[in-house]
Amino acid sequence: MDPAKTVETLWKRIQARDWAGVSELLAADIVVEWPVSSERLVGRESFLRVNSEYPEGWSIRVLRIVADGDQVVSEVEVPHEEMGVFRAASFWTVRGGLITAGREYWTEPGSDPSPAWRHRYVQPL
Repeated sequence: MDPAKTVETLWKRIQARDWAGVSELLAADIVVEWPVSSERLVGRESFLRVNSEYPEGWSIRVLRIVADGDQVVSEVEVPHEEMGVFRAASFWTVRGGLITAGREYWTEPGSDPSPAWRHRYVQPL
């Protein structure tokens, strides 16, 4: 499976709560960093547990996937019934058909308000 397809499959399996299938896509020693919350997930089991134990009520919509060799960037939108809408820009490394590393930037749209001085230059989304 090419790297872009691997990441596309990752998101499909996460959406389906197919944790055994997700496991098949991850290197045993995967490291995923979340700089916004200053966290690092080390190892397949940690990644699986954090994602599988997240409170239900969410879905995933893949907005785009862009690949260059073994580097893949994905952007997803994750609405949650109780917690609102989240977005993630994820930077994945895929080698030998397995995701070996990731850096994900999770945020909530509008959580970083535009300062007043910029209002004359920007348009709200």
